[in-house]
Amino acid sequence: MTAVLWRAVAIGLLAVLLATSAGLGGGWWLAAHDRDSARAALATERVVSAELKASIAIQNSAVSAMQAATAQADARGQAAQQLAAAAGRRYDAALVKLGLTRAVTCADAMPAVNQLLESIR
Repeated sequence: MTAVLWRAVAIGLLAVLLATSAGLGGGWWLAAHDRDSARAALATERVVSAELKASIAIQNSAVSAMQAATAQADARGQAAQQLAAAAGRRYDAALVKLGLTRAVTCADAMPAVNQLLESIR
């Protein structure tokens, strides 16, 4: 009787061991599948990340070029303002010189116009 009882217990333990082994094997398979999926997703994300980094680098270089162009345009604008101010001062000085000149005809006005143009030059 004891042998039958031990045999039943051994068969029961064997069944539990087989069920546990099958469950663990399935768990290992699921873990490996999830790992492979995660690696594939990581590779895809790395490609996307590299593309984004490249586009950001292009944008940064474009912004740097725009900053340089803005600085050059500002310098040209300041130079033009200085030239315009100097031309305005010359024009004002020429007008002061001609302030008392009166002309009735075109022939009378031409010497004053010539003098004005020479002063502005």
